[in-house]
Amino acid sequence: MSCAYTRSFILVWIALLAAHSDAVLAQTPPSATEVSQYTGLHKATAAGHVLEVQALLASGANANARDAAGRTPAHVAAFGSHYDLLRVLVAGGADINALEDSRYDVIIIAAVKDDVRMVELAIELGGNPKAITSRYDGTALIAAAHLGHEGVVEALIKAGAPLDHVNNLGWTALMEAVVLGDGGRRHVATARALVQAGARKDLGDRSGVTPLEHARQRNYQAMIEVLN
Repeated sequence: MSCAYTRSFILVWIALLAAHSDAVLAQTPPSATEVSQYTGLHKATAAGHVLEVQALLASGANANARDAAGRTPAHVAAFGSHYDLLRVLVAGGADINALEDSRYDVIIIAAVKDDVRMVELAIELGGNPKAITSRYDGTALIAAAHLGHEGVVEALIKAGAPLDHVNNLGWTALMEAVVLGDGGRRHVATARALVQAGARKDLGDRSGVTPLEHARQRNYQAMIEVLN
């Protein structure tokens, strides 16, 4: 392989990693401008007003109304860690598995936010831990593994999230814990939880490179011990 080709390949790879990371981390709460324009359930939910949300639902408000980004009040509740409000919304007809415009649901929003309590609550209320979400056709488990949110990973494993789902980048949750992780404590704990649950260590990326080989390339010693 020529030096020019190798350099080109590396640049493409770095761009791909950056784009994927940006897409996951782009899950931010509604902006201050968006919130200022909210009315009805979206406004009451963003403000955390349980009684007002209950009153609006009782008067016939649509629990699955959408804002300009396709967010329902349930998505807004997840972004705001409004646990009681999520219960009220689901009881009032909110679809816990609804996807907003970027194809994120309540569970993956909470997973990226590292909100274990919200993840567990969403699952309790009927959220699907096996759902395929985002433009990468991934799962909440993959997103949490990417970020090293080991508590979320453990909750999703317990709920039956698919351990070896491969997204359209060709990566599993275990692969992302290595390739997109920093080799630190949380990503190592994430990889350990996945391996102990039975995630396949032999599933390589599109080039056939396994998580262990990636860990070795990065000299992630603690990760290597988990994957050996």
